[in-house]
Amino acid sequence: MAARSDPLSTYNAKRDFKKTREPKGVRGRKSGNRFIVQKHDATRLHYDFRLELDGVLKSWAVTKGPSLDPEDKRLAVRTEDHPLAYGDFEGTIPEAEYGGGTVMLWDDGTWESIPGKDPRKTLEEGHLHFILHGHRMKGEWLLVRMKGRPKEKRENWLLRKIEDDHAGESGDLVDNEVTSVVSGRSMAEIAGGRSGKAVWHSDKAAAKKDPQQESKPKQARRVARASGKPPKYRSPQLATLVDHVPSGSGWLHEVKYDGYRALVAVGGGQARAFTRTGLDWSDRFATIVAAFEEADLPPCLIDGEVVALDADGKPSFKLLQEALKDGGAPLAFFAFDLMEEDGEDLTGLSNRERKARLEALLKGVGEPIHYAEHVASGEKLFEALCREGYEGIISKRADAPYRGRRTQSWLKVKCTCRQEFVIIGWTTSEKQRGFRSLLLGTRVDDTLHYAGKVGTGFTMDRIDELMARMKPLERKSAPVDDAPRAAVRGAHWVSPKLVAEITYTETTAPLGRGGVLRHPSFLGLRDDKQAEDVKPEKAISTKAVDPFGIKVSNPDRVIYPENGITKGELAAYYAAMADPILRFMGGRPVSLVRCPQGRAKHCFFQKHDSGSFGEHVLHVPIREKDGDEANYLYVEDGAGIIACVQMGAIEFHGWGSLADAVERPDRMVFDLDPDEGLDFGDVKKAALVVKKELEALGLRSDPMLSGGKGVHVIVQLDRKADWEAVKDFARRFAIALGEAKPEMFTANMKKVERKGRIFLDWLRNQRGATAVMPWCVRARERAPVATPITWDELDGIEKASAFTVDDLDSLRERAASRAIKGWCTKPQKLPSL
Repeated sequence: MAARSDPLSTYNAKRDFKKTREPKGVRGRKSGNRFIVQKHDATRLHYDFRLELDGVLKSWAVTKGPSLDPEDKRLAVRTEDHPLAYGDFEGTIPEAEYGGGTVMLWDDGTWESIPGKDPRKTLEEGHLHFILHGHRMKGEWLLVRMKGRPKEKRENWLLRKIEDDHAGESGDLVDNEVTSVVSGRSMAEIAGGRSGKAVWHSDKAAAKKDPQQESKPKQARRVARASGKPPKYRSPQLATLVDHVPSGSGWLHEVKYDGYRALVAVGGGQARAFTRTGLDWSDRFATIVAAFEEADLPPCLIDGEVVALDADGKPSFKLLQEALKDGGAPLAFFAFDLMEEDGEDLTGLSNRERKARLEALLKGVGEPIHYAEHVASGEKLFEALCREGYEGIISKRADAPYRGRRTQSWLKVKCTCRQEFVIIGWTTSEKQRGFRSLLLGTRVDDTLHYAGKVGTGFTMDRIDELMARMKPLERKSAPVDDAPRAAVRGAHWVSPKLVAEITYTETTAPLGRGGVLRHPSFLGLRDDKQAEDVKPEKAISTKAVDPFGIKVSNPDRVIYPENGITKGELAAYYAAMADPILRFMGGRPVSLVRCPQGRAKHCFFQKHDSGSFGEHVLHVPIREKDGDEANYLYVEDGAGIIACVQMGAIEFHGWGSLADAVERPDRMVFDLDPDEGLDFGDVKKAALVVKKELEALGLRSDPMLSGGKGVHVIVQLDRKADWEAVKDFARRFAIALGEAKPEMFTANMKKVERKGRIFLDWLRNQRGATAVMPWCVRARERAPVATPITWDELDGIEKASAFTVDDLDSLRERAASRAIKGWCTKPQKLPSL
């Protein structure tokens, strides 16, 4: 940006000072060394980084804000110089004016240039190296100008932290620090005019003459609150059960409230309350709804828990059941998240910032509405709550956005075993009235299994209520096939419609595998949950949060923009599926599809490694066509997989041989690649033809959904044939099938030959060729997974991308099922054609 005689001329030209009260651009008389950062929520949220130099504030708009991680290079767009008076501003610029929006003084301090460097000269050259002494930004930093494009009007720079004692391992600075360094206010409080002026006034005399300025935002809010409509229901975020409290400073820990999850939508003097599945329970939570309708709140959608408190102030699920039945104990609502406010979608903000907005929103709102506090020390909170008889805690990543599904950004840790089960019947009581015990079931592998019986935790009133609910559902046959005869002799069976909350100490064996509950006790019915959704909830190890000890940086970087799947969630998937993946990929040379900025950005293949992936990614030297040797990648454990994901890998494509015998293939793959005009039904028919023809040659094959458009038909080999033999067999088989059924197949990879046909890709079976590995994720829309299936299943599947990362639970069950355990596990001799 060329120097001007008046460095503030651009600033002045952009503003009409008859309309705005911002200070006119007058160059300062002294040359100081102040720096400031103003968080500015204008057209889009950004951070204005300003350095005082020669009587003005040199300015850059940092789109994502500064990061303490030296690996993060943050875009900083050079903006016009600002007057020194601008450095004290915190408040609101009216929306109709230039830069309209809320401004927070986010950091303030002094700066100095690196000794021996003239900042005026280096600024013109396109780089600034300096040391900051701020509240939040400290140590060495660097600003570097990027090379401009033709006709590009703006100057793009990069701001990054230099490695020193003030550098951090993560870029959480802007997510962890969400209040003003001068007033302590959040953005919501500044926008609302709380504890300070809401509108910019550089002229104090004019401000005194204009008392309406301060009231305008409040008037606008009152209008919005009177006219706005309650937001619509949205799917809530769910927590993953883990075995220990996660460690580290990047978590917020809350009480796990023993109640019913509820989303409350407020607007226009109305409120509605929804269960987590979207049922409108406004009538059942009438007192909570009435309290929200009386509160002076703008249109908003609040996530929380409805509870009933006992005499000691602790949530009690039994009291809640009684309160909903006969209006006994009063209900309370603990609000822990804010999804929408005043028409603004807040789900993209960090957890810490959403909670700050929620706390500001609920200030002055009284019982029965409570703001759910959080603490930084999860272990201490968990120990204290368990001693006091609470259910457990919820731990949330401080920097994570809100996702409307189950993720590992929210974790739950329970003090005792406690889950939902389906009531499948009852045993007769020796008394004239009621039952002796309830029979329970749960779903494993989509089949309802017997889970034992519960005979404690009931009052006579509750027994009468349960009998009244079960009698209309009575049936002659058992809804399960595995109930022990001796345990259920004389049982009355019911259709599996009712859901019960049960606490227990342990199971005798895995549920669905003959296991039943030990020392169970009934807590209550769960009318907010569907019986078909009830299945065992398995606690995963908290090692999956930093999987296998591998630190995953930038875990909330969105890798799949269409459905918001993050790098952390991708790593969590690979950690959970490591065992089944390694069954086929372990010890096999692989090529990676790396997409460091996400699947929609630049992606590339990588098959060699010079050591940058770390100690867990191994190397095998392989001779290439030119006679030279190169180190190919392979992994042997979960840490190796996650190390690749940390480096931006999404897909893993494996050789047809193992690293310890690269010249002896152990698998043969036929990739059915359909022409654009064909649908998946055509692919399924073709796959069955390939299966039949291979069987005719004595070869058993197994199908795999590619996660793209087609199906892989895979033959496991005994490693006795070499590459030339396997390649020749695959080529001749494909050509023969193309000649026998030319209307369906072609063995020619040219697109002109594929018209209306399926390319039977045999080229996967030559030395050095690869195919996507089973259970691995594809860099395609919505994160589909290459999924092993059985031939019997194929007809009922609608597309090659039927399973995605979001189906982790069902994929884990599938990988452990009997049907898949035999998939591609029988080595076979390659026959002669």
